[in-house]
Amino acid sequence: MSLFRTKSIEQSIADTQEPEHQLRKNLGVWDLILFGIGVCVGAGIFVLTGHAAATNAGPAIALSFLIAGVACALAALCYAEFASTVPVAGSAYTFTYATLGELLAWIIGWDLILEFTVGAAALATSFSQYLAVVLDGTWFEIPPAIATAENGFVNLPAGLLVLALTAVVIGGITLSSRLNQLVTGLKLLVVLAVVVVGAFLVKVSNWVPFVPPAEAPATARGADPLHLPIVQGIFGLDPSVFGIGGVLAAAAMVFFAFIGFDVVATTAEETRNPQRDLPRGILGALAIVTVLYMAVSLVITGMQNFRDIDPDDGAPLATAFDAAGLPFMGDLIAIGACIGLIVVSMILLMGQTRVAFAMARDGLLPQGLARTHPRFRTPYRITLITGVIVAVLAAFVPLSTLAELVNIGTLAAFVLVSIGVIVLRRTRPDLPRSFKVPWVPVLPILSAVICFYLMLNLTLETWIRFLAWLVIGVVVYFAYSRRHSRLGIAERTAQSASQAGRR
Repeated sequence: MSLFRTKSIEQSIADTQEPEHQLRKNLGVWDLILFGIGVCVGAGIFVLTGHAAATNAGPAIALSFLIAGVACALAALCYAEFASTVPVAGSAYTFTYATLGELLAWIIGWDLILEFTVGAAALATSFSQYLAVVLDGTWFEIPPAIATAENGFVNLPAGLLVLALTAVVIGGITLSSRLNQLVTGLKLLVVLAVVVVGAFLVKVSNWVPFVPPAEAPATARGADPLHLPIVQGIFGLDPSVFGIGGVLAAAAMVFFAFIGFDVVATTAEETRNPQRDLPRGILGALAIVTVLYMAVSLVITGMQNFRDIDPDDGAPLATAFDAAGLPFMGDLIAIGACIGLIVVSMILLMGQTRVAFAMARDGLLPQGLARTHPRFRTPYRITLITGVIVAVLAAFVPLSTLAELVNIGTLAAFVLVSIGVIVLRRTRPDLPRSFKVPWVPVLPILSAVICFYLMLNLTLETWIRFLAWLVIGVVVYFAYSRRHSRLGIAERTAQSASQAGRR
């Protein structure tokens, strides 16, 4: 039963007051909303929109974003209740520890490490692709050998970016927030320019048919079971792309674009009024970015027939405007994306450090990693280690592999958080909740089911990698974390004292 021991809400909150583990509270509701927008408006809108439209959904990519947004909204309600009830760093890991027990908390924490670490690397890789577009034809053009991991030896710009962002994250939450506000403002201006200018270039004929009929994959790779959604194998469906199945598969793919709001939850311990501001920050950011994604996806598929979009194009929005005879818009998008992706990678890097910080504070990772900087009050040790690992991933691993791993990790976290809300309502009905999910247990169950179904729309190859990562995590838990858990040590000490008293 020790595998399912839970950490009380009161103890989780008390741990935040320990001087060597204390974070500085500097964030308000607008900081949180802008963090959510800042991290969401990134590769999903600038890169994955074109890829998902060309390979899976066609013009119905707008519906894919809507489906992914609805799934996120349901999960966001669950996150909002937890974050306002348990305002502690760690996001889904902390919530799971309080409801479903230590083993599942470890698994979801290990899962979040995958999500944020790989996500930060993926966004740094996207930054490098747009930087190459910006610098193409100039004196500063990036040589192919150091521009990408796919076609060259190393992605040097991505690796250097992560190392620089590591220094910013160590420098404090206020510095990170101010940088995010500046860059997010610029990104929003670029996105609005895309929607407004692109609306005049839309050809309605490009939206017909809006949901392209299902068809067999165009390549042998597309028919390979490893590269098809596992839902097709489970239900004995013929391999296909487009159609309703393609819309759902694209929704699972573009889910990558919505991972920002759970990063907002990781900043709970650094928020001045988490009970009030966290629900507003999470839901506000999600609503804004869903509308932006749908608008941009309609523009790109209206400007250019989805069959003319190169699925391997690293900058599909810029390319669409180039094809429409507006190269200056392509340049503007490339510059905006290049700058914007910087803070996306930074916020994901920050989210990873907060989750690992919470796990280290609980003893599931070495406790020395949970020490905060005496001046900046940031978890500088784990931030430095994380930064180096993310830099290596960004420099040497292709974007497509990274993005799919992030999606399945995020969806798994959403499933457990949704279940956790039901459990905590039953086990601790006495807890004060400044925000409550409506229609419990119906809505959390619906959230878990939708998120799990989206997981089934990811490829078998992605599932194999994900399960391999979880197996490694379980081995680490039994080899180290279970014995070093602060909760477990306290239980063993109490048992020893009780036995000594009886003797």
